[in-house]
Amino acid sequence: MEEGKEKKEGIETNEREEIFSKSVRAGKRTYFFDVKATRRNDYYLTITESKKRYHKDGRFFYEKHKVFLYKEDFDKFVDGLTESVEFIKEAKPVEIPEESLENQETTQSYTDVEFEDLEKVEASTTDEGTEEK
Repeated sequence: MEEGKEKKEGIETNEREEIFSKSVRAGKRTYFFDVKATRRNDYYLTITESKKRYHKDGRFFYEKHKVFLYKEDFDKFVDGLTESVEFIKEAKPVEIPEESLENQETTQSYTDVEFEDLEKVEASTTDEGTEEK
């Protein structure tokens, strides 16, 4: 059997050495960013979206979708991703639902000051005299 290939349940899979891995949890999904090496020791990136799903009998499984990204495509991919994300942010900015604003506790610390108090403070500073600069 070739190096980097593994046989599981009679099916040959193409497992490569994992160089770096980063997982990002985002709501019901988890994204995995895995850097792997080719046979020639060139690096590439796999981006996997994983979602927990349930069979009708209640057992769960993970539904996965993968994208393989090779270094010669990184710049074009990042440019396309950035442009798409910026478009979405400008076209549909993040809106905070009113319910969460209503449920949020407002904690502002401030001091009640009456106008008369301000006049007293002003008078006391002028009585003390002014320093020359």
